[in-house]
Amino acid sequence: MNFLTYLMHLAGSGASAYYSAVQIRDSKTRPDILARFQLAESGSVPFLSALSDRAAAEGDTWLAEKLAKHAADETRHGKIFAQALKQLNKQVIDFKSQPPSTSERKSPQQRSPFFATFFEGYTPEQLKPAVIDWDVFMASTYILELDASKDFARMANVLPDTDPKTRNLKIGMLSIAQDETGHAAYLYEAMTRRMSANQVQKLVDEWRTRKVNALLAMVGGILQRNSETRSLVQDGAPSETDSELIVA
Repeated sequence: MNFLTYLMHLAGSGASAYYSAVQIRDSKTRPDILARFQLAESGSVPFLSALSDRAAAEGDTWLAEKLAKHAADETRHGKIFAQALKQLNKQVIDFKSQPPSTSERKSPQQRSPFFATFFEGYTPEQLKPAVIDWDVFMASTYILELDASKDFARMANVLPDTDPKTRNLKIGMLSIAQDETGHAAYLYEAMTRRMSANQVQKLVDEWRTRKVNALLAMVGGILQRNSETRSLVQDGAPSETDSELIVA
């Protein structure tokens, strides 16, 4: 990674961390960011499970087990965010019962400037678990997991300890951050099992640069669709156990 990219990485990561911290600290915007996290974490489970099955079929038992653990962790993370929403008497909208908006008729990459830029040059077909290049999966996910571990820890640390609901969420997010650190570690190890240290560094630098560019695209996307932002939550049943927390 060259020096300019490094500076852009620091600036982009700092801006993203600040934006996320403001969103989750504010009680008005907290439900929507929790819903986004729930959808992202739970939504990755089928992909990771399919990759685990593929690794097992290819004879890589070590990787299959790591991916299965990764999928189980993401399932738990989704439950943590769902529980945090429940404690706010909110839940993720049932999109199946909602009429599709103009943006939802677009492909996932068109809806997400971040991922469209992050995976620029790859078609949706090339990114399916049955065929995705292992190096692409490992390096791209390593970058995302490594950064997520830091982002979740930062967001957790801005939550106040004075309220039981935010205290529970803080504990849950810190446990998620720890899991993400572990995911990044096994993905890095997986790369070192397949290539030399120099090749790993070159691959990581490539996807770090892609992440920097994707963050810039995401900022532009946020500014462009500011007036089109749609809530991801709806009112849910009142929570009977405010102190309930899923961390195990």
